[in-house]
Amino acid sequence: MTDQTVRAWNILGEDLAPSQAAPAPDQRWDFDGGFALVYLANSRFGLAKPVIFADGFNSGPSNPDAMWEHLERREYAMATALRERGSDLIMLGYTERSAAIQDNANVAIACISRAIADRRGNEPLVAGGFSMGGLVTRYALAKMEQRRQDHQTAVYFSWDSPHRGAWIPISLQAMAHYLKDQDGVTEMSDYINSPAARELLRWHIDTVTADTDPDPLRAVFLEELERYGSWPQRPLKLGLANGSGQGNGLQINAGAEMLKATGLLHPYRTTTLYAQARGDDKLVAHLKRQRITNPPPAVERHTSGLPEADAAPGGTLRSFGIARDNLAALGAVECPHEWVSFVPTVSAVAIRDIDQQQDLYANVATLPPDESDLDEFKCASDNQEHSLVTPELADWLLARLPK
Repeated sequence: MTDQTVRAWNILGEDLAPSQAAPAPDQRWDFDGGFALVYLANSRFGLAKPVIFADGFNSGPSNPDAMWEHLERREYAMATALRERGSDLIMLGYTERSAAIQDNANVAIACISRAIADRRGNEPLVAGGFSMGGLVTRYALAKMEQRRQDHQTAVYFSWDSPHRGAWIPISLQAMAHYLKDQDGVTEMSDYINSPAARELLRWHIDTVTADTDPDPLRAVFLEELERYGSWPQRPLKLGLANGSGQGNGLQINAGAEMLKATGLLHPYRTTTLYAQARGDDKLVAHLKRQRITNPPPAVERHTSGLPEADAAPGGTLRSFGIARDNLAALGAVECPHEWVSFVPTVSAVAIRDIDQQQDLYANVATLPPDESDLDEFKCASDNQEHSLVTPELADWLLARLPK
């Protein structure tokens, strides 16, 4: 029993299981590195008021059925709302979602250019995206402006996008690399070390024992973005956050056990992941592979100088719950806290960096709005699932799009 190996899982979660396939688009555009599905408001009029929604970060190619499910079939029918107001929906996907943001930004540039070429009339474009999609389109529009390409975009939006960095717990990153070291489960480690993850994460480790620094790829990405002006200057810049703007975080105590393998015959028995705590030399992961012969010594992962990011106000992911579900296939696992912050609110609305505790937990509602890099932003009433389309956020965005 103790020589069983765990299956790989996706830390961010699998694509939504569609209740049914996405409807056939009116048009499909294929690009080098991606594609776009076009849903016209009125097929007789053709493409008239393009609104581009770019897909976010994950592994593998964008899934049109899951994209439609996310946009239309959960808490709010966004696709229907757009088309009822006369806007044409363009869902932008990538051949590889974990590719470098710059690469997928080139797909966005191709999509924007195609929308301009095919559009009837001169209505301006709207371009943005969910999660990483907001950074992809931000980079694309800024690059087009720097190169004096007319993107003809009146509104840019980002939906729970990590403008100041995203957070995947160091404990989970360490476990991903530990599973690779001990059992050759490479997928999770490769995912953490993908180009997009390295650019998005404020703190990244590429091995169990690596320093918790931003990856060099993140520095390169931010430097390139800065050379393009950091943000597009011409469009109205809108930001939405699925995290609370009141400064209230998740109910997780710093240093608390988040996940523990307890089954007597579990191959990772005693492995324990802890909530991130402030201070120096803080234990975040005790990693132990049980073996019948020659068991390796336990590995303990500590951090220093990090804020309590697991519980920060922000859009959340069920990262520890997903880990529990997969580890439980091999024995009992305790998981007192399934959800964790992924995109802190202050990052999504680009008003504070996330390095310091006081900034990470800032009450955004009390901050001067002009401190944000965005022209306008909207925070959710409470912390909710990352990039979830809710009436509260969707109605706010729709009210600010061109009539």
